Amino acid sequence: MITVLHPWHGAHYGAAAPKEVTAVIEIPQGSRAKYEVDKTTGLLKLDRVIYSSFHYPINYGFIPQTLGQDGDPLDILVFCSQSIQPLCLVEATVIGNMQMIDSGQMDDKIIAVATHDPSVNHMTSVDDLPPHFINELRNYFEQYKVLENKKVEIDNFQDKGVAFKIIEDAIALYKENFRH
Repeated sequence: MITVLHPWHGAHYGAAAPKEVTAVIEIPQGSRAKYEVDKTTGLLKLDRVIYSSFHYPINYGFIPQTLGQDGDPLDILVFCSQSIQPLCLVEATVIGNMQMIDSGQMDDKIIAVATHDPSVNHMTSVDDLPPHFINELRNYFEQYKVLENKKVEIDNFQDKGVAFKIIEDAIALYKENFRH
């Protein structure tokens, strides 16, 4: 018998959280398609195609069994030398947070590196990311909704200590809202 679990509720955030987490990738690096896990079915759905000529500069997903301040699973950006397929589970080492304000609402983006990618796993802090890449991330997320007439601001990049607290809070909020 095969049992299919919902990726948000069935997968686990990882035994070493908040330092190392399991990420579920929704959008591969290089994509213009905004995929999202459907909260009801757990299937991957196409939310929209990014209106601009931009493409995701990093693999984008969420941490299972977490609930962010925006009412969705906590977002995670996974730096990797490869584009990672949607719904792939990735062990990710947390190195920081990008604090974003999307249409007036806080929307944290945990920043991590793929734990098993030797090209990036030596990075232990957001300070280790190339400055140009930080600028690219900021530019992408500030601009990708402009043609939808939506405003996104990047408040700042925060260290992994802040990211750990955000993850712990998101795990606790999930447990409060989804008791099994």
